Amino acid sequence: MEPAHNVSEFVFLGLTQDQKTEQICFVLFSLFYAAIVVGNLLIIITIKRSQSLISPMYLFLSYLSFVDICYSTSIAPKMIADFPVKRKTISFSGCMTQLFFSHFLAGAEVFLLTVMAYDRYIAICKPLHYMTIMTGRVCGWMVLGCWTGGFLHSIVQTLLTTQLPFCGPNEIDHYFCDVHPLLKLACTDTYIIGLIVVANSGMISLTSFVVLVISYVVILVSLRRHTSDGRLKALSTCASHITVVIIFFGPCIFMYLRPSTTFSEDKTVSVFYTVFTPMLNPLIYTLRNEEVKNAMRKMWI
Repeated sequence: MEPAHNVSEFVFLGLTQDQKTEQICFVLFSLFYAAIVVGNLLIIITIKRSQSLISPMYLFLSYLSFVDICYSTSIAPKMIADFPVKRKTISFSGCMTQLFFSHFLAGAEVFLLTVMAYDRYIAICKPLHYMTIMTGRVCGWMVLGCWTGGFLHSIVQTLLTTQLPFCGPNEIDHYFCDVHPLLKLACTDTYIIGLIVVANSGMISLTSFVVLVISYVVILVSLRRHTSDGRLKALSTCASHITVVIIFFGPCIFMYLRPSTTFSEDKTVSVFYTVFTPMLNPLIYTLRNEEVKNAMRKMWI
């Protein structure tokens, strides 16, 4: 068997092979990426500078915006730069770096969305104890836990993939370096590693999703005891979070909670959580949140 470093670079097949479609995609995704950066930066600056947005919910929201910017930056600029290019290449080390950061940041986002659901659960179900439970120290540890969880999840994926022998072909049927397309190229049996990937990525996504669903069922049941105004405000906040969770977790579970196979729909599905979710998050959270809208008006108008 030839050594693992026999392949020095990979070639992306990209989102599409059609040149005209690639030109349209170049413009569209450039606009999408600009919207991601501007929209999420706007939320971070508004929360940091506003005197009214000081609850833990907004601390977590500012971190979510930061993660969204970093996550899309680990994938989108390379994809956009590749649209006008006929041969879309990435070095072996560049590919492994992209694999690490995309999974690190996606993992952090999964845990952060779960923490945000817990925060809403405490705020709505135990409002009198909210400030004593969700202290600055506790929130800090939660955020640290999200980053640590993302790192541990990603380092496992990356180390397993880096150790595989790649002796050709080197064409990745995708627009970024992800585990399933890379396992397909390895010139060895990847069944066991494929199972570990499912146990790692798939189970993290599924478990977090189940925890989120249970927490929101409990929240909705407890809302019956609230006044109609309180119920509407709580429902508005939760609806934003549930929307983000469905858009992000649905494609993630489809992609990773299955054996190591690739489908023709994978690239389209991946666009949802690599581009659309980071772009929609600022819109979903601002359009449905009066406090954020008011803070933006005071600061920017």
